[in-house]
Amino acid sequence: MSLDNSAEPARSDRPARLELRGISKQYPAVKANDRVSLTVAPGQIHAVLGENGAGKSTLMKIIYGAVKPDEGEILWDGRPVQIASPAQARQLGISMVYQHFSLFDTLTAAENVWLGLDKSLGLAQVTERIRQVAGEYGLDVDPDRPVHSLSVGERQRVEIVRALLTDPKLLILDEPTSVLTPQAVERLFVTLRQLSADGCAILYISHKLDEIRSLCHHCTVLRGGKVTGEVDPTLQSNASLSRLMIGSEPPQLQHRPAQLGELALQVRGLSLAKQDPFGTTLSNIGFELHGGEILGIAGVSGNGQQELMAALSGEDARGPAGSVRLFGQDIAAASPRRRRHLGLHFVPEERLGRGAVPTLSLAHNLLLTRTEGVGAGGWLHMGAIEAQAARLIERFKVKAGGPGAAAKSLSGGNLQKFIVGREIEAQPKLLIISQPTWGVDVGAAAQIRGELLALRNAGCALLVVSEELDELFEICDRLVVIAQGRVSPSVARRDASIEQIGIWMSGLWEVPAPAGATAG
Repeated sequence: MSLDNSAEPARSDRPARLELRGISKQYPAVKANDRVSLTVAPGQIHAVLGENGAGKSTLMKIIYGAVKPDEGEILWDGRPVQIASPAQARQLGISMVYQHFSLFDTLTAAENVWLGLDKSLGLAQVTERIRQVAGEYGLDVDPDRPVHSLSVGERQRVEIVRALLTDPKLLILDEPTSVLTPQAVERLFVTLRQLSADGCAILYISHKLDEIRSLCHHCTVLRGGKVTGEVDPTLQSNASLSRLMIGSEPPQLQHRPAQLGELALQVRGLSLAKQDPFGTTLSNIGFELHGGEILGIAGVSGNGQQELMAALSGEDARGPAGSVRLFGQDIAAASPRRRRHLGLHFVPEERLGRGAVPTLSLAHNLLLTRTEGVGAGGWLHMGAIEAQAARLIERFKVKAGGPGAAAKSLSGGNLQKFIVGREIEAQPKLLIISQPTWGVDVGAAAQIRGELLALRNAGCALLVVSEELDELFEICDRLVVIAQGRVSPSVARRDASIEQIGIWMSGLWEVPAPAGATAG
């Protein structure tokens, strides 16, 4: 990405759009914000950078009126304000796109957007406006689809369109590009730069340091709930920003040549009619995966990833006989429990609700996929379960209030580390993982990727679904692309290019393939 953010708003005598003075927020187990001060000018794109659990999301929720600060002052256009609710924030002109989405599953995308707007427009008018804005910004949103039928990436696009429709004076974006393709990110940046040029202030949270350097005019760094620095990101390198954020540079991954083991997963002729009217039909899916290698699946969200993961994990057991084999055994109709017994473990893309039960403790969430600590007759040995959770928390550096902390109390990145760690510690023979580092800071992302490579080096077979091409190129041995329910031939990572994979993501792999591409 080019550093095309030279259009920082000129300084003037106008008051700041937003000013925070000494904001603090204490939770039972942690002080999320400790006397944080921050100033955002009209038209400024201002990054807030920090590792998982640094207090970024709490601070944004305070600005948006979803959390009340314990102390401190908020000024809006130079005047002190009390932002008591998101509704009041929207009246001021503040709009927010959460990292964890706030959409009603049973309503359509248009109905969700309509709920957040004043009722001067009817639903039909809002639906038309969504189509206009989505088309203008290249966000690919179908307003008539029920939210429960949308992938994570599609839901994120609905949230972004909803925010843009409010004509905000301050737009807060929490990890907005975590499940967008590189092309969609570039289109979003064009949108944000135009909003900035029109005077909209933007608070931008991201762990992607290249994005911050490319897009943002100013950067405030948080560590442990405190402001530890303010910099011009265009004058920084990724390494220097990483040092400001986590105190060090992330370790370099060691990717040695794969040592292939036995055939772990064989998918042949997997065709499944979509169960949801807005889902994707899988058509003749086929690929193979051996122990000791990582196969990456690239693609734009909504092209069949959810349906394929359901067929492989056992959530959808309608596959034709013999279409899915695990170590030679036909598991197409097997239950998730049977597949786990054979060594298949799965990390879904949705952390809260599928990867973890929000209200249960971390210790109890271990029991979703693990049976250690469960005695005869189903008796739970909580001491052993809590000790196991504590070891996992320590190994994966999860910031939490101990094994008894509720899953929903963790930041998104810390919950992701816990869920990934839970499945890695189960010593799987085949690990299927979707969006492994979504919303995770650079240090934690390097740790997770390092753990995945260590699993692969120990002989485990790994299938990684990710919309971050850089991640797939960093850790995978081979790549396939899923588009419109079909899967491309596989190509060795060394023979692939981001440009070629981008073409394939449009479903155009009938063009001459790179050297090294194979049908399996």
